[in-house]
Amino acid sequence: MSEPILKIRNIESFYGPIMAIRGVSLDVHEGRIVSILGANGAGKTTLMKTISGVMDPEKGQIIFDGREIQGQEPHRIVHSGIVHVPEGREVFPLLTVDDNLSLGAYTRNDTQGIEQDRELVFNYFPILKERRTQEAGTLSGGQQQMLAIGRGLMARPKIMLLDEPSLGLSPLLVQEIFEILRRLNKEQGMTMMLVEQNAAAALNLAHDGYVMEVGRIVMDGTAEALMKSEDIQNFYLGVQEEGAREERRWKRKKTWR
Repeated sequence: MSEPILKIRNIESFYGPIMAIRGVSLDVHEGRIVSILGANGAGKTTLMKTISGVMDPEKGQIIFDGREIQGQEPHRIVHSGIVHVPEGREVFPLLTVDDNLSLGAYTRNDTQGIEQDRELVFNYFPILKERRTQEAGTLSGGQQQMLAIGRGLMARPKIMLLDEPSLGLSPLLVQEIFEILRRLNKEQGMTMMLVEQNAAAALNLAHDGYVMEVGRIVMDGTAEALMKSEDIQNFYLGVQEEGAREERRWKRKKTWR
């Protein structure tokens, strides 16, 4: 396999006095989808924010496309080719769909290319074309998620970071959005890093996966191998009853100390 497009090496990040990321290392290869699994508080969102420059790491390296980017301003990281689609979508509610998409291209000045990419977004999300003059705050949750992804695509990223794209959506909408992500990967070669609590959906989409708990990577492998893992089945796919799952989680935590 070729050199990873994104390499994270021994990253540590803090929320105030709390170490939220504890020596995390991982690789993302071009053209692949990498899923980051874990419960609330595992450090998944902190990891995404650290990669995209919203938070600065205290230690470690983030190497993107052969260059270290840790500590850079977020707009410079966007310009280099990393786009972060945040948890909760965070569209601009008083601006139209069109205006939100235009803001996604704020680091670019190639007018013709921007309009081509707008049409690409509308090709994958036809409902956004129908609602292009509508204020984003009046869209449904699923449509706002589509807009957040479309806005990210307008930056023409080399890698897209997606934080909980299924959050608050119905199973049918989750299926629709994940199928569009699959198409973007297959048809556009889009590299993605996906944070998800919906482990089954994430692993069905991804090529590779990492599992985070209390700020650490505790397991990694291909998505297929993780799906077959007894630990993944017990902790994330609902195979065991909750009591047995918590007992096994406690035993694993004891081994970290």
